[in-house]
Amino acid sequence: MIVDYVDAHRDEFGVEPICRALQVAPSTYYAAKTRPPSDRSVRDARLIPILVAIWLENFRVYGAQKLWKAARRAGHEIGRDQVARLMRTAGIEGVRRTKRVRTTRRDDQAPRHPDLVQRDFTATRPNELWVTDLTYVPTWAGVAYVCFIVDVFSRMIVGWRVASHMRTDMVLDALEMARWSRGTRLAGLRCHSDAGSQFTAVRYGERLAELGAVPSIGSVGDSFDNALAETVNGLYKTELIRGPARPGP
Repeated sequence: MIVDYVDAHRDEFGVEPICRALQVAPSTYYAAKTRPPSDRSVRDARLIPILVAIWLENFRVYGAQKLWKAARRAGHEIGRDQVARLMRTAGIEGVRRTKRVRTTRRDDQAPRHPDLVQRDFTATRPNELWVTDLTYVPTWAGVAYVCFIVDVFSRMIVGWRVASHMRTDMVLDALEMARWSRGTRLAGLRCHSDAGSQFTAVRYGERLAELGAVPSIGSVGDSFDNALAETVNGLYKTELIRGPARPGP
């Protein structure tokens, strides 16, 4: 607030020079200083210590929803949004149980395949370049992990697998679906992925070799190393749970 800023610097610069620099009339500052506090300010000043005390009594874990209900049970008439606003003012917050889900876990000991794509996500025919990635979908029963394989030429998902884990088996299952939908021998195919441990596993490379395909892995720490797969990832994240899909017109 302007009043707080002027209060913090008035001894160094003076009220009038600060107001002139901020293009505020000094009378506005003095009026704000002499104006009695509003009913809302008075109520906030009374409720904040109450909410902080309830928050501390409950081991500092309550968020706005639970703190609001606890305040109501204690006989305080207060709204849920008001509790959230006063928590921000007081600098308190509830404990967050959610954590970031990581789908790319590197195996630093495993040899990595070369990058045969170099960010050029184009293809002149089907089965020339596939991209694959892992994602996750939150559900009421927990997190479901999804592996999908996309043909760059048609932008179609040619293989996918949903599982409760991120082991290499799910990647191999997705690859098996792609194999039966596109053919058992796909000479010249490049299958591009990130550097996740599932894609550096020996079994993954062997399965691609059975198809006549070669694996490709993008550079580490590069947001564009598997850009096409990550784009499709966002578009199909929900649809993949229901089954294979293709982009709309």
